[in-house]
Amino acid sequence: MAQPFLNSALANLTSTSAFVFTGKFKQLFTFKIRISIRSLAMFLIKTWRSIAFGLYGYTNFTKSGFLEHAKKFKPEDMQAQIEGKNCIITGANSGIGYATAEGLASRGATVYMVCRNKERGEAALSRIQTVTGNKNVHLEVCDISSISDIKSFASRFSSKDVPVHILVNNAGLIENKRIITSEGFEMNFAVNVLGTYTTTELMLPLMEKAAPDARVITVSSGGMYTAPLTEDLQFNSNKFNGVEQYARNKRIQVALTEKWAGMYKDGSIGFYSMHPGWAETPGVAKSMPGFSNALSGKLRTNEEGADTVIWLALQPKEKLTSGGFYFDRAEAPKHLPFTATGVSGNAIDSIVRSLRTLSGLQSSV
Repeated sequence: MAQPFLNSALANLTSTSAFVFTGKFKQLFTFKIRISIRSLAMFLIKTWRSIAFGLYGYTNFTKSGFLEHAKKFKPEDMQAQIEGKNCIITGANSGIGYATAEGLASRGATVYMVCRNKERGEAALSRIQTVTGNKNVHLEVCDISSISDIKSFASRFSSKDVPVHILVNNAGLIENKRIITSEGFEMNFAVNVLGTYTTTELMLPLMEKAAPDARVITVSSGGMYTAPLTEDLQFNSNKFNGVEQYARNKRIQVALTEKWAGMYKDGSIGFYSMHPGWAETPGVAKSMPGFSNALSGKLRTNEEGADTVIWLALQPKEKLTSGGFYFDRAEAPKHLPFTATGVSGNAIDSIVRSLRTLSGLQSSV
């Protein structure tokens, strides 16, 4: 009597186990298919972003693009004099920052050059004073990768009790290796995002004193066209890629500009981000030698890269859109077609909360 019952039970158990195994296999197989499809889709999207960026960039961002766009420039837009206006420029000892400092100094502005290296900063300051004849050019030594350094600079500068009319967030870098700062931050993020955020937040009270003509100009990059917003601020989720991290950082700069503009809807402070084009700067030559060599002779000069920064500094605010992204003296799109970089929802709100915590500031945004 027991044997038939045992045989039946074993048969049922075998049948059930096979069903469960088959079901789990189907689930696993389906899951793997979904992962594969998602991975393929992401690969195709990233590939298209690179292609779209390359085509758009080669047509517009090179020297030839600048010369073509310059045919529509109005010379009178750059003839304004801005004596009595106080301008802070980060990363001002070379490249686009230096060209911006010289351009604003030549128009009579009081320029504060924020530089990491004292010796190089002093040499750049001396050249600008000699070329422009403007003695109201000053050096402020500050490492934008360091929150404590930025806070010290802001405290020193605030003691001057002068209004800040123009802040140019130019300091930036592409570091291809993962380097962690003494404060524990990935280096690209520390300079491009956290440094920009902290500097701007600490300068806002002084900029409010310059209202309604105060403005913040952030030098972003066309590289942001290849990246959506991400909350993985320090690139922990994948194998580190310095160029991709730079693109992510630059996308955040554009989103932060929009966020600040939304907080200052009264227009007392204008916020603008811009793309300088592909310029032959020391930073590009050092961080992207292959790119620099491949486009040798086709890259813009530092002065051409700085042109729109200076243009934004000189224009009446009524002609500009606060929160806008500018390129070659015109408002430009923030996303390229079909690249899915604008699907990040409210990620910027979460990013701002993180920046507020990491910087130890009570943010205005």
